[in-house]
Amino acid sequence: MITISDKAKVELKTLREKEGHPTNYNLRVSVKGGGCSGLMYNLGFDAEIGERDDIYEDNGLKIVVDKKSLLYLIGTTLDFSDGLNGKGFQFVNPNATRTCGCGESFSV
Repeated sequence: MITISDKAKVELKTLREKEGHPTNYNLRVSVKGGGCSGLMYNLGFDAEIGERDDIYEDNGLKIVVDKKSLLYLIGTTLDFSDGLNGKGFQFVNPNATRTCGCGESFSV
């Protein structure tokens, strides 16, 4: 399961509206190969739910995750930072054994 912080929830709802997606679009979180550490996080909005997807709800948002990505994301918190060190979404992943400096890729 993935949890969403209050700050991330506000930013996600704002972003979904700004991009013109209707409220029935869910947050899709996945993991893809790549990045300097081997695996990369991928965020997007999606109305499709496939046979290999699991659906969760946290903090008022529905989250869609494919079963393969879920293995890497169990227990992860999606947060949002707007501090001096940069602005953007951050994944706090207890499964990651190494992350890159930018926080966009990881390995297990």
